[in-house]
Amino acid sequence: MTYLPANAQQSYVPPSVILPEDPTQLRNVLTEKFQRLIEAVNDKDIGQYNTVELINGQLFFRSGNPQSYRQVYRKVVDFGALPNTGTKNVAHGITWNSNTRFTRIYGTATDPSTRAIPLPYVDTTAGNSIELSVDTTNVQVITAADYTGYTDTYIVLEYTQD
Repeated sequence: MTYLPANAQQSYVPPSVILPEDPTQLRNVLTEKFQRLIEAVNDKDIGQYNTVELINGQLFFRSGNPQSYRQVYRKVVDFGALPNTGTKNVAHGITWNSNTRFTRIYGTATDPSTRAIPLPYVDTTAGNSIELSVDTTNVQVITAADYTGYTDTYIVLEYTQD
């Protein structure tokens, strides 16, 4: 048996179902089981990353009411090459409003000939770190060294809108 805290919420679908013989009860049980299945599937993080805004299946609590949730959206920004010791901005295309809140901002940059690095990036030995931020219009990357060899860069933005 699996232990769960009393206030735990989960999207678990039991592996077995006992169906009643009575048609009325059968309809009610099937309706309830299908509803539970739909909710469980929709509560899973959707493994789709795209350059258009999509609902990613995550639910994020509302401030002041942790029992109420809001949808989380995901959008990938194809950032291109990183800059040479400087700042680069790329428009993200998100309609920003006073309720926009970011839950995760992350990415990767790849130099096709050598390696890949996470973003933001901390270089503890040489201090050649990379800063990653988002404002109302752009994704901004600031590099402390020449990272122009990293020509394939993707920034993942996950956020709520209400």
